[in-house]
Amino acid sequence: MAKLLVVDDEKNLRLVVQKEMARQGHDVETADNGEAAWELLEAQDFDVVLCDINMPRLDGMGLLRRTRERSQNPPEVIMLTGQATVESAIEAMKLGAYDYLTKPYRIGELSALVTAAAEKQQLKVDNQRLRAQIARTSQSLPEIVAESRQMKEALRLVQRVAPSDTSVMITGESGVGKELIAQAIHRLSRRADKPFIDLNCAALQDTLLESELFGHEAGAFSGARVRKLGLFEIADGGTIFLDEVMEMPMALQSKLLRALETRSFFRVGGVKKVEVDVRLVAATNRNKEQSIADGVFRADLMYRINSFEIVIPPLRERREDIEPLARHLLHKMAGPNAPEMSPAAIEALTLFDWSGNVRHLRNCLERAILLSDNNMITPRELPPEITNRTENPSVSVSYAAPQNTTVNSFQNASSTNNLRDVERQQIIGALEKTGWHRGKTAELLGISPSTLYRRLREYDLDVR
Repeated sequence: MAKLLVVDDEKNLRLVVQKEMARQGHDVETADNGEAAWELLEAQDFDVVLCDINMPRLDGMGLLRRTRERSQNPPEVIMLTGQATVESAIEAMKLGAYDYLTKPYRIGELSALVTAAAEKQQLKVDNQRLRAQIARTSQSLPEIVAESRQMKEALRLVQRVAPSDTSVMITGESGVGKELIAQAIHRLSRRADKPFIDLNCAALQDTLLESELFGHEAGAFSGARVRKLGLFEIADGGTIFLDEVMEMPMALQSKLLRALETRSFFRVGGVKKVEVDVRLVAATNRNKEQSIADGVFRADLMYRINSFEIVIPPLRERREDIEPLARHLLHKMAGPNAPEMSPAAIEALTLFDWSGNVRHLRNCLERAILLSDNNMITPRELPPEITNRTENPSVSVSYAAPQNTTVNSFQNASSTNNLRDVERQQIIGALEKTGWHRGKTAELLGISPSTLYRRLREYDLDVR
């Protein structure tokens, strides 16, 4: 089925073509002159235009020329005329017409041309989407390691919800692997052969996020020289994953809600409604109820995207996953010659409370690979905070005499508090320099926006 526009000032002929094309399954609209046709072309996307040459107000050649000059993705145009000349045929083809038919013509001949022109138009659209998708494609992420009861339950939920089109909310601390879960949902769904598009809502400035999600038309704002497809359009038929969705500005939340409810939206600066079939998977590390109570996230949007929730527990609550996950990451990073881990190193990794979860563990192992000798990772190659277990004083082991235990614990706590005070002051200083602009502050500090948001919450700085 193609979206067709029939433009002809002869009413009877226009209605006959409309009826025959509709009977063959096409979606057909009509216009009786070039100006009326142009208004429809500005408001909607068409695959093929069947256009008479001699018409009042704006003739067929003028309409063809205007579509090629002003449209970023013009439809295929088949010219129809009762006064055919070699000159007009040559001019039409030079202007970019798909083909040229002389009246009277057979409906079968016209139908074959429409089908071929629609296929060509679809190929152009698919090519544009594939180019945009390839530009965003990253290497496949590691498989999910699930030895613990909690992760096995999470994967069971993934398998149950994946075949449906239900929106899914994945919650958990930063670094637990929410994107892997989102990819697993996509791979197990009926949309697996369609695009999987991901976006971190905290990684873009508010002014750019709307354009990234919904695209923009040429001239919509300064620097927008050509039309850009948004991620929702690129993900048509597939899945879009919005990480840190609760960092989305309030003004954009209403547009997202409407796009999800109507399955359509307008590009920035556009007047054409774009219709898409997209499944939404979202993720957040925030407290949902608190964010709604604080007025930073819409309750109606939360109800729309949180149809099915999957909670990913932090690594410290599923310690039986740490050793197999560490071996898996070592193999991924170092290949078949990955170093082994000594029992003491495994014990240190297992007892440590990973505040950054899997991402933190990966960074630690990457360092250990570089420092390891004789293809063996020992506690010596691990960061001091892991071997000393200072991140969680409740499980720390002291080898000092009993009378010194209190002194050592006090010194460790004092040192930790001093470091936290220093870090807090550094963040405040950077915020003051950037006028409390979080994106610029994260860049100034050399950390990711998600890390900055987490630190702001820890130090009660998330509200200015």
